[in-house]
Order: sequence, then structure tokens, then C-alpha cells
Amino acid sequence: MLYALFEYIESNYDFPGARLFQYISFRSGLSVILSLIVAMFFGKRIIRFLRRKQIGETVRELGLKGQKEKEGTPTMGGVIIILAILVPTLLLSNLSNIYIQLMIFTVLWMGLIGFVDDYIKVFRKNKQGLKGKFKIMGQIILGLVVSIVMITQKDITVRMDKKLVTEHQMENGDVQPSDENSKYVDVHNYLTNVPFFKGNQLDYSKIIPVSSSAPLNAGLVFIPLVIFIITAVSNASNLTDGLDGLATGVSAIIGATLGIFAYVSGNTIFAEYLNIFYLPESSELVVFAACFVGACIGFLWFNAYPASIFMGDTGSLTIGAIIAGMAIMLRKELLIPILCGIFLVESLSVILQVSYFKYTKRKYGQGRRIFKMSPLHHHYQKSGLHESKIVSRFWVVGVMLAVVAIITLKIR
Repeated sequence: MLYALFEYIESNYDFPGARLFQYISFRSGLSVILSLIVAMFFGKRIIRFLRRKQIGETVRELGLKGQKEKEGTPTMGGVIIILAILVPTLLLSNLSNIYIQLMIFTVLWMGLIGFVDDYIKVFRKNKQGLKGKFKIMGQIILGLVVSIVMITQKDITVRMDKKLVTEHQMENGDVQPSDENSKYVDVHNYLTNVPFFKGNQLDYSKIIPVSSSAPLNAGLVFIPLVIFIITAVSNASNLTDGLDGLATGVSAIIGATLGIFAYVSGNTIFAEYLNIFYLPESSELVVFAACFVGACIGFLWFNAYPASIFMGDTGSLTIGAIIAGMAIMLRKELLIPILCGIFLVESLSVILQVSYFKYTKRKYGQGRRIFKMSPLHHHYQKSGLHESKIVSRFWVVGVMLAVVAIITLKIR
């Protein structure tokens, strides 16, 4: 809103400072500050409201040190994160941008699903919350929306050398008009980045060439992949949210990394220097990433050990979907196993634990375990490490994984 207002003022009136809102760096910095202010302002009030209504966490007895102290801590704090993302996004981003529209939809949709889940747990006193099949259905719908828009929306393009544009793309009208003197054109295609490989490109439309229709060929691979990624990362974020500040801090690190990817992918100079895809209009995702990071840090103010509030599924499902959505839009979805390595390991620990327990129970009549407890952070708790030390070490590993993800821009 402010972006559109100052764009109008700058184009029609000689108002000092109006042009600042045209700069991504200025709006991104302002987004972080505004997100923090919103989180701080609403956070205290939401916590007081939840305490007054006695909307607290019901903790199962798992034999973990310090667990009982968490009983009654306000939950559904993901509302703080959602507000701290949406308010600055609506004020400072270009709302006509297709990437921003998709991210706003992602926040609202997954926030609603998480909120319903928390509502059932807290107000209906049903510890199971929203049935798993409905959560999965919501994640599938989000995956369908994101993937179909990516495939069909002609505004989502990659800038390419004219010499590399195929006749098929020319015939299908996938090439956007450009300056005749330029050697580049904006092409709607189905390419993605492949880390560590020379050439760094994968065309989804050529993996299963069942017809002459590129959108159909791409959709057969891309749509199921996007659904899987959004579902997996969203649920993995939910599993990681088990210690004070863990999911919030890891998500902030990932969000900052995706902001870097958005900046270099949306800047012609950096994209050409790094030999990566230049994605027109994707630089607007830098503003959204700044809102996301600011929201996570602002929530961490209240969620750090000992937590004054938990995010609940309202927050954990939403931040996972945001991370997955941004990675997909920036064509970095194949980097997720590295960038979201903490989420991946947490999920794998649960899968391995459950699978091994069932296997040994069938074979030996008594189930055995690989870890003392899953997800992995609880294994370290059972091993005697303090909660805050586990969280700090996971953050350090998260930073290391983020650095590895960034250097893939040059390692091929």
C-alpha cells in the first residue's frame, strides 16, 4: 500500500524521499524493523489475552527434564508471526507482483489450517487436533495452487539469451516482448537450478515427454514434486518445533538465506556474474523474506528459553510452507535437503525410529529403538544436554548448512 502510494507521489509530485520506496534494499530494511515492531506490539497483548483465557499448552508426560514447567504456557503464538509477516508485506511490497500474491496466499491458507488445528486442541480439548488427512489435503491444495500458477502464469519468466530460445518456445508464445537491441528475452519455461552440476539446469518438461505440450509434460513432474515439497517441509517444521526457540531460530536462518537467493536472482548484474537464472520481478521476494526473518526474530523474543508462548501449528505449519514456497518460486527447490537440513534430519529421525520399532516388534516380538527418543532434539535431551544448549547447537548447524547452500551458487 505504501509502495503504491509513494510510487504515485513520486511519479506525479516532486516529493522529497518518495523515490526511496523504489529501492528493494530500503523496503527490505524497513520491513525487518516493522516486522519486529509488530511482533513486539502484538506479542505482549496476545500473550496477556491467551493467559487471561487460560489458553495454554497441555504437555504429555514424556520423562523429559523441565517438561512440566511448560504446562499451561500460552500456545497459538503463530498468530504473532502471521501478523508480523502480513502487516509489513501489505504496506511495503508491490502487491501486484505475482510472487508476493502467491506468498500472501500461502501464509493465509496454511495459517488457517494451523489455526483450526490449534483451535480443536485448545478449545475442543481434543489432543489430536485436526485430523491428519485434512492437514494433508490442505497442503495438497496449496501445492496445486503454487505449481499450477508457476506453470500457467506467463508473468513468471526466466531471462535468457535469444540464441538459447527454442523454436518451440517461440511458436507457443512463451517469449515475452523485449527490446530488439537486447540479446536477452524473458521466457516462460520450466527450468530449475541443479546444485553442484555444470550447466546448473533441469527442464521439467523434458523429463517425461508424453506429448508436444510443454505445460503438460512439466506438470506431470512439477505438480507432484511441489505438493511433496510443501507437505514435507511444512510437516518437518512442525516436528522441529519441540524446544523453545528451535524452529523459530532455524527458520530465521533459512529465511535470510532465501532472501539472499532472491536478491541475486532478481538482480541482472549478480545473476550474470554468478551465471544463474535471472528471474524478473523475483527481487520483490527480498521484501517478503525480510518480513519473514523479522517476524521470526520478533517471535523469538517471546519464544526463547524459557518460552512465554509457543507458536503451535498455526506457526509451525505456516513457516514450513513459506520456506518451501519461496524455494520453489526461486527455483531452488532441489537445494532444500541442504538448506533445510535440520528439518530433514528431524523428520528422518522420526521415520527411522517408527520403522525400526515396527520391524523389530514383528521380528523379535519386542520393539527396539535407534534413538532414546524422537524427534532428534529429544534424543539429546534424554542424553542429558540442556534445552538451550541443544537449540544453540542446532542454530550453529543451521548457519553452516546455509553457508553451504549459498556457495552452491559458484560450486558446479
